Amino acid sequence: MVGSLIDPVERWRRMLGPETEKAAWAGLPSFAGVPYSEDPSDLTGVDVAVVGAPFDELVSDRPGARFGPRAIRCATPTSSYHLEERVDWAAELRVIDYGDAPVLPANPVASLGAIEATVREVVAAGVMPLILGGDHSVTEANVRACAGDRGPVGMLHFDAHTDTAAEVHGQERSHGTPMFRLVEAGLVDPGRYVQIGLRGWWPEEQVFAWQRERGITSFFMHDVAREGIDSILAETFEILGSGPVFLTVDVDVLDPSIAPGTGTPEPGGMSSTELLRACRVAARELSLIGADVVETLPLTVEDMTAVVANRTVAEILTGLAARSRAG
Repeated sequence: MVGSLIDPVERWRRMLGPETEKAAWAGLPSFAGVPYSEDPSDLTGVDVAVVGAPFDELVSDRPGARFGPRAIRCATPTSSYHLEERVDWAAELRVIDYGDAPVLPANPVASLGAIEATVREVVAAGVMPLILGGDHSVTEANVRACAGDRGPVGMLHFDAHTDTAAEVHGQERSHGTPMFRLVEAGLVDPGRYVQIGLRGWWPEEQVFAWQRERGITSFFMHDVAREGIDSILAETFEILGSGPVFLTVDVDVLDPSIAPGTGTPEPGGMSSTELLRACRVAARELSLIGADVVETLPLTVEDMTAVVANRTVAEILTGLAARSRAG
């Protein structure tokens, strides 16, 4: 331990040998067994801080994403070395788990405020936050914290749904409204906002009319199927340019045969191969200022959705490590 920084693997290595790896289901559930702290002073010298946002008070369908951060942490693989990229993110980056934001049940305003404040602590230290949701409403708090005084930032958004409705069930705050609120608040530049993976039955045409008026770019699943994910990414990177970008991933962008544990599953989605590669390449090629992976609703202890969400986080870290190594 250094200060208040806890090494979750230290007991295993002290008692069983220096090369011992801690089982994911035992001990403190930090992401990938990285050091854990809730003290802002421990953020000094850190590259990326994982933050949990265990909040799902604003869902319109199935609840349970509040359990997502813990499930994602517990689905950790035994290695941080990426076979295709040939990079070990844990060797290239200093990553800590900054714990969960102190959400307050039945109080969305207080909970989202606490999430924003926790992410702001990370940003204030010059560290990139990587947030585990939680329903998609947490992205508004995350982007508010990350945008800071940068002005409007770009956004890369993987999702089955646009989440740009002005209201859902008559409510302005919902997991279906955060992107509308961010654009209207001037925190996301609509001309540098790209959605990938849209499909299904919601939202209605007036929402897409609002998007077109503001210059938001939407790639539907039929676009991904026809052009291929690499072609879509090339177009996306050209739109987003070299400026700061926030990456948000709703796991319902995946086909529910792959990721059934989510609040609003929609058939006909992306494969995990497409999403994992897309997140890694995006983190490598874009100037990310923050990222989140949201809407994981673990159905069982060994839920496959939590596994793919965990690997999505790992792919983002791998892309950041590859970018860092390239200088």
